[in-house]
Amino acid sequence: MACTAHTCPPPRTRSSSAVNALLRAHPGGLAFVDIETTGGPAQHDSITEVGIVQVDEDGVREWSTLVRPASRIPDYIRRLTGIDDDMVASAPRFAEIADEVFDRLDGRLFIAHNARFDHGHLRAAFRRAGLDIRPQVLCTVKLSRRLFPDHRRHGLDHLIERHGLTVADRHRALGDAQLLWQFWQKIHDRFPAGHIEAAVRELIGHPSLPPHLDPEQIAGLPDSPGVYLFYGERAAGAADGHLPLYIGKSTRLRSRVLSHFAADHSSDRELSLSQQVRHVEWIATAGEIGALLEEARLVKQLQPTHNRQLRRNRELCTWRLATDIVGDWRLELVHAADLDFGRRDDLYGFFRNRREATNRLRALARDHALCPPLLGLDRHPQGARCFDFQLKRCHGACHGSESPQAHAQRLIDALHALKVEHWAWPGPIGLREGEATHVIDGWRWLGTATDEATLARLLEAGRPAFDLDIYKILVKAVKRLSVVKL
Repeated sequence: MACTAHTCPPPRTRSSSAVNALLRAHPGGLAFVDIETTGGPAQHDSITEVGIVQVDEDGVREWSTLVRPASRIPDYIRRLTGIDDDMVASAPRFAEIADEVFDRLDGRLFIAHNARFDHGHLRAAFRRAGLDIRPQVLCTVKLSRRLFPDHRRHGLDHLIERHGLTVADRHRALGDAQLLWQFWQKIHDRFPAGHIEAAVRELIGHPSLPPHLDPEQIAGLPDSPGVYLFYGERAAGAADGHLPLYIGKSTRLRSRVLSHFAADHSSDRELSLSQQVRHVEWIATAGEIGALLEEARLVKQLQPTHNRQLRRNRELCTWRLATDIVGDWRLELVHAADLDFGRRDDLYGFFRNRREATNRLRALARDHALCPPLLGLDRHPQGARCFDFQLKRCHGACHGSESPQAHAQRLIDALHALKVEHWAWPGPIGLREGEATHVIDGWRWLGTATDEATLARLLEAGRPAFDLDIYKILVKAVKRLSVVKL
C-alpha cells in the first residue's frame, strides 16, 4: 500500500535559495525519483516499488508505494531490495496508481540516478496504462560527472561515501530518492546556484550516457560519415582487451551514437546494449559507401555479439547454367570458393547452403511450370511423364511435349531476376567518394586509398575472398559514384 504522503518545510540552508532559483526555471517543481523492478528490460520486467520526493515552493513531500508486478520477483532482486512476492501480493497494480504517479510527476523536472532506467520503465508502464508523460529528465550520474570531473566513479554508493549522505533504506525506492535529494542539497552547499543551474540547463538537453562509459570518448565524435564500434568488458583475446559488442555506420556519427543512449529505450536490445558499453571507437570515412564497406568488413573481422547481419558465410553457393555435350542446358550448384564470381556471366543467385538453393529452384519451377527432373530436382525415368506434368505443373519437356529449347528459354527467363552482375571491366577500378578512392576488382573491395602510395599498395596486395555483402554494396555503388579505371 502507498505510504502516507507528508510535507516538510524547505531546509534552512543555502540550498533553499538554490531550490527557489531552479524553481524559477522549473515552476512545476522537482521530483527526485527511484523505482525498484523485477529486472532490467522495461518491455518484460515490472515495477515493484515507486518512491518520489517532490520539492517546490510549498516544501518537501515524500511518497512511495509497493506495486504488484506481472511476474514473480527473482531471488537476486529479493536479496538486493528486500522486496519479496509476499510483500507485493496485496499491493496495487501500476495501472491502479498510474493517475496518482502521473500527477506527482507531471510538469516537474524528473531527477533520477541513471535516469534512463527509471524514466524508461515508468514511460513503458504509463503507456501500458494509456498515459503518456514526457518530462524533462536530469540524470544525477551526468550531473555528478559534470560537477566532479576528477572522480572516476559516480554510482550512488560512491556518492554516499563521497558526500557523507545519510542512508535510511538503501535499495528501496523512497530511501534512494531521499539520497538524491540529499545529494542535491550537498552540491548546492558547495557550488554557487548559478553554476549548478548552468550545468542543469546544458544536461537536460542531452541524452544520458551509460554509467560505465567515459564521456570523453564521446566528446570527439564528429557528426560526419563513418563507422562506430561499441566494446564491453575487457576480455582475453579481444581487440585492445575489450569484447566487441556492436558495430554500426552512419552519415552522422555523433547523432547516431547518442541515439543509442536516449533516456527512453525503445527495445530490450537497445537497453541491453547500452548497459554493456564500456568503450567506444570510431573510424571516419569519406561518405556513405565507405561507411557501408567498413561496417561489412569489421563485422566479419570482429564478430560482435549484437550484430546479427553481415556475418561471415563460408558455405555461399550459386547456380551455374551450363551446357552438356549434346548442347542441352543444365544447372549445377557451385560454391563461391571454387569460382571467380566477377569474371563469369553464367551464375544465378546467392544462397547460404545447398538446401536454400534447392528450395529457391523448386519455387521457380513451381511458378514457371518448369520440369523438376530436368532441373535435377527429382529422379525420374528418362522420357516418362513426371509427377508435376500429371498435376499440370509442367509443360511436358520431360517426355517431348515441349522442346528442350523452349524449356531452356523459359528457365533462363525464370532465372533472370537472380542473375549475378557481371564484372564489366578488364581489371580493377576506383570509385571516387570525396577525396577517397575505393579500389575494387571483380566485385571485391581491395581497400580505400587517399594517396598514390596507398593505391599502389592495395593494387599489389591481391584480391580478398568474395564477400556477398560487399558485392551488394558495390553493385549499387558503381551506379552512384564516379568510376576511374586503374
